[in-house]
Amino acid sequence: MAVDQYTQARPAARLAGHVAFYSGYRQRGVPPGRHRGLPSPYLTLIFTMDEPLVIAEHPDRRQAPGSYGALLGGLHRRPATITHDGCQSGVQVALHPLGCRALLGLPAGELADLDVDPAAILGEGLVAEVRERLCAAPGWPARFAVLDEVLAALLRPVPAGPAGLERVAYVWEDLRRNARPIGDLAGEVGWSARHLTDRFRAELGLRPKEAARIARFDRARRALRPGVRLADLAAEQGYADQSHLVREFQAFAGCAPSRWLSDEFGFVQAAAVAGDHDDAYD
Repeated sequence: MAVDQYTQARPAARLAGHVAFYSGYRQRGVPPGRHRGLPSPYLTLIFTMDEPLVIAEHPDRRQAPGSYGALLGGLHRRPATITHDGCQSGVQVALHPLGCRALLGLPAGELADLDVDPAAILGEGLVAEVRERLCAAPGWPARFAVLDEVLAALLRPVPAGPAGLERVAYVWEDLRRNARPIGDLAGEVGWSARHLTDRFRAELGLRPKEAARIARFDRARRALRPGVRLADLAAEQGYADQSHLVREFQAFAGCAPSRWLSDEFGFVQAAAVAGDHDDAYD
């Protein structure tokens, strides 16, 4: 009998500002598949419970494909390609980039476009312990409680960071929600646009304009469902027009919106947006 489980949960309150959400997944007996790991405003920390995570293509195509019992991925601008043979299970943690210093002891910028074994940062013993406890837990709430405990124990006071870190945080939070012009934000924090770009990239690994595009793409793809018209979605999310939205999907997902829907939800459901004819850009 096929098993296909997916659930999300918020972390404990003490992790607010460091962890956005948890995602638990378990599949057994489903058709083998490929999944796109899309750019988003969060770093990704994954602990598998059984089968390893198989990365066929990393965001940085120079990085060799590999299998991971656990994985930590930085902010990235290209999709990763994940494959499975019909069985996979684990928990994914969405990390706020400005929470990295407190949780991991390093800025998110050091992990930009990279996928690494978190044992190099957290230690092999801790990663192995987390995976064992997740496997032994009786259900998803208990697994998420394990992560609450482990991640809260990792929190440490952040030493005096680079001067102006609070300004970078201000700009990041604004870009996540509003995507205002970089020049306006630079003026608000008292920097030149160039200095803001340099400091922002050093901390997060992305330029402010790249971060704003990724945040908007993330909002758009989460709002995209069968039956949603692309023209309406483009207008709601602040794109110039439908073609602009499609080009951004090509840039960040490697495919048009209808193709992404087809792969994620199935061809029949995705047909609801076929009338928007975005395949011309595929």
